[in-house]
Amino acid sequence: MDWILILVALVALYAIIAYYIHSRNLWADHIVFYGPIMAIRSRRVGFFDRFTRFHRFLRVYGTIGAIIVIFVSVAMVALLVLALYSNVVTPQHPTAVNDPRNILVIPGVNQFIPFTIAVWLALFFTLAIHEFGHAILARVEKLKVSFIGVLWCVIPIGAFVEPDETEFEKLHGLPKIRMLGAGITNNMVAGFACFVMLVLLLGMAVPLQTPMVNTVYKDYPADQAGIVAGSVILSVNGIPVTTIDGVSTILNTTHPGDQVVLVTEKDGISSSHQLTLTTRPQDSGGSQSGFMGVTYYDSAGIKRIFNGFASPLGFIAMLAVPVYVILDPTGWGQFLILVNDSANAVAWSVPFPGYWQVIQILFWCAWFNITVGLCNALPLVPFDGGYIFKESVERILEPRGLMKYSGQIVLMVSYAMLLVLVLAFTLPQIMHALGYS
Repeated sequence: MDWILILVALVALYAIIAYYIHSRNLWADHIVFYGPIMAIRSRRVGFFDRFTRFHRFLRVYGTIGAIIVIFVSVAMVALLVLALYSNVVTPQHPTAVNDPRNILVIPGVNQFIPFTIAVWLALFFTLAIHEFGHAILARVEKLKVSFIGVLWCVIPIGAFVEPDETEFEKLHGLPKIRMLGAGITNNMVAGFACFVMLVLLLGMAVPLQTPMVNTVYKDYPADQAGIVAGSVILSVNGIPVTTIDGVSTILNTTHPGDQVVLVTEKDGISSSHQLTLTTRPQDSGGSQSGFMGVTYYDSAGIKRIFNGFASPLGFIAMLAVPVYVILDPTGWGQFLILVNDSANAVAWSVPFPGYWQVIQILFWCAWFNITVGLCNALPLVPFDGGYIFKESVERILEPRGLMKYSGQIVLMVSYAMLLVLVLAFTLPQIMHALGYS
């Protein structure tokens, strides 16, 4: 079914439910509406009082977090401006990243975020850890927390902590910045913690030599015989094989023009294929044996890359995985096993059942927490970074008698950041439409 029809159906269902609740004023103590957005809230916030006994540690934690948030905010602005400049100087061809549906962080609709249990668990964890940070620091700073809840518009789009408005307006300076930045700090800490656990756990996977087809060369014998990527070769000419070397040993005795029969398995279904081997491409090393035109899933090579994740470049590569397994399935498709169920699991020996499901939960927890933390740090109201920027501007201008300009400055910066974000997303499409890419 087309994703637009799915989206329309979800929006229609949400609109019906929301209208029914709103029109009948159901559960008024627990559900309120902000325009089309439904806020489901609870007054059961006593849990957060338990953390006040650790107020000294949490204030230090919040102060360090606030410094990190400000640094991240500046870095994100610089990267966005640099990316926008790069797109202007060297126009890029539009990709799936620029598809409007991928603005929406809706699992299954967004091409880069699959609809899986791992994704939903990670998404809820990210929202919870963010708002718990605000609530805990609010109590540490002696702010009353009135509500905690979830914002819902078709899907959960956020969570919120609602401190007492009067007390919140009286809070200024570093205590307020600590409280505003606590959600981002929690996301960054949780994201890095999940990333470390992910790297450590990936070290326990042992690569096998399972003869799984990774790619099939177009118009070569395997392609013509109907062999598809993800198939595992079970036998060659009736001889059972369990390793890549086993397949190669048999094929090394053949010549171009020879016929071989392969039995493969994919998705639990076995099938037989008759191939007439051909000559190898000129850049394949000069072997004179027959060639069927496939590459294998290289779990040993992937293992070496997993080991390299424990580095700054490896961390950046990890954040890019969900995008590039879609944009470049031939090169990056072997990493699909990190983000979704994959047939590639048969090429690994793992320490316990459900291992790859745990890996996917850790991956998405790391990915969501880091990306939510980075985006929320932008100096754009209503992001947390926007409110931190607002508080900082007010504290700078107030002693100088310039408070009347604070609102204009914050508004101007927010609109500028919004423009940069929109252009960073849409500029490739605009430039392509104008014939510049």
